[in-house]
Amino acid sequence: MSSSLSPRRDAKRNHERLLVEAKQLFAERGIDAPLDELALRAGVGAGTVYRHFPNRDALVRELYDAAVADLQDFAPQIMGAETGWRAIEIWLELLGGWIAASPHLPAVMIRVAELDPGHRPAAQFAPMMDSVVARAHAEGSLRPDVTAVDLSVIVDMLGSIGQYGVAYVPYWRRQLVVVLDGLRARPGLTPLPGQGQSFDEFHDMSHAKGPKPASR
Repeated sequence: MSSSLSPRRDAKRNHERLLVEAKQLFAERGIDAPLDELALRAGVGAGTVYRHFPNRDALVRELYDAAVADLQDFAPQIMGAETGWRAIEIWLELLGGWIAASPHLPAVMIRVAELDPGHRPAAQFAPMMDSVVARAHAEGSLRPDVTAVDLSVIVDMLGSIGQYGVAYVPYWRRQLVVVLDGLRARPGLTPLPGQGQSFDEFHDMSHAKGPKPASR
């Protein structure tokens, strides 16, 4: 029994190690970094890499799907907040910090959008985000002209701090506090200019497919 389970445990360990090292490698050297280097960093042979991931695209797709699973894990904390405003705080803190600590994500998102433009798992979160914003608007805590997409853009802005490297990540909450203060409803606010993006437009932009051209 133990002898048959041991190879499975080893395979699972190798798989997890490859994912961890791939995140770091892609963050440092880009999505097309040599997979031989991934094997070296993970302490396995090149054949082991290809047993787990038959090609680079399969590895990238798994990293993307793992990121979507992370978002699903965050949802109960956000939806279970005692107030709409607290849900906004948790939303920005959890996701902003997660992106800041995951500098491999932008390249992964770009590649998956190229591989499969119709793959849009993030769409499942749009109703949840809209409900959080509606709740905060109803209680009068969130400025009335802010949309769920505005908050998603802010998450990306906060997360972009990760490009400066792990040394700066502990300080990103300074910017978070500035942002939260700017989101609070209060008298005398300067109205936000223009019309906010739709979720589909934001999804395309964040996956580097570019905004849709304006209709004439």
